[in-house]
Amino acid sequence: MSTTDFPVYAVVIPTIGRACLADCLTALARSSGPPPREIVVVDDRPGARHPRPPLSLEALGELRTHARTVTSGGRGPAAARNAGWRTVDAPWVVFLDDDVQVGAAWRDELVCDLTCAAPDVGGVQGVIEVPLPAGRRPTDWERNTAGLAQARWATADMAYRRSVLAAVGGFDERFPRAFREDADLALRVIGAGRHLETGTRTTRHPVRAAGRWVSLRTQAGNADDALMVRLHGRDWWERAGAPRGRVRAHAAVTAAGAAAAVLALTGHRTAGAGAALGWALGTARFAAARIAPGPRTTAEVAAMLTTSVAIPPLAVWHRVRGTWRHRAARPLPDTSAPPRVVPVPVRSALREGPVP
Repeated sequence: MSTTDFPVYAVVIPTIGRACLADCLTALARSSGPPPREIVVVDDRPGARHPRPPLSLEALGELRTHARTVTSGGRGPAAARNAGWRTVDAPWVVFLDDDVQVGAAWRDELVCDLTCAAPDVGGVQGVIEVPLPAGRRPTDWERNTAGLAQARWATADMAYRRSVLAAVGGFDERFPRAFREDADLALRVIGAGRHLETGTRTTRHPVRAAGRWVSLRTQAGNADDALMVRLHGRDWWERAGAPRGRVRAHAAVTAAGAAAAVLALTGHRTAGAGAALGWALGTARFAAARIAPGPRTTAEVAAMLTTSVAIPPLAVWHRVRGTWRHRAARPLPDTSAPPRVVPVPVRSALREGPVP
């Protein structure tokens, strides 16, 4: 394939300035194949209140001349990706996360993926590989990250036609975290009549370091699930190929715990003991499900026991919070569809005057 035949593409990488960005850029530079027309690194650090030094792009080597940075003001990865792709004019936009490392032949494999895409294909996903430690079972956090290898349409490595992004309005910036914003976009692209495919290119996604309480922070994603239900209906999990989660079980355990406390305080000791037993059994079952596949070290078991007590009420709180916050949310408009014309009854208009 000559340099004039391959599909023209741009790469957009949102970042909050983590050290892993240099590894991401280095891997992209070392990959063989046609270079991107542009590389846009979107600086999503909150610079207004906390000025930061400019991001270094020197790890790109010879690709440095193709690269530039834009800022998005710390509004989250959805807004950062929008800020990036809207500044490029390449027909294809490839989104990479700043904590991935593309394969040695990634650029060659990418142009093959894009060349093979039929006209009705709106996006082509890369294959994500998550290296897990050898010689021991993975921790809860490592298993969570490993789920990216089976995730559909993850923007860790996802190419979209720019025209398709423009037609559906890009990423929905009501998703403030790196969670569900990719599934939301994919469902809207499919709803607009485009297909999504999985390509052959491979990208490595190492497990980043995280504290023992990381599972508590990730519960905020339950608010995003509430937004997904509002925008795409209660069956969105099946259509997106996403795991449904345990929010229903968490609600039952939380209700049992709350009932036990109320019954005990009001003197209903027998009923309260029964509710407390239900809470304890539900919590123990949840903790056991997290401990059994893990390394079962003292530190891991202690973290799983502690967080298994806190996660159910925290998950329910975030789900209720998200349901209330997004109670009036509406899908983004699809500009690829012609506007719907609502006929005005002539007789009614003559009788009542102009329709406002």
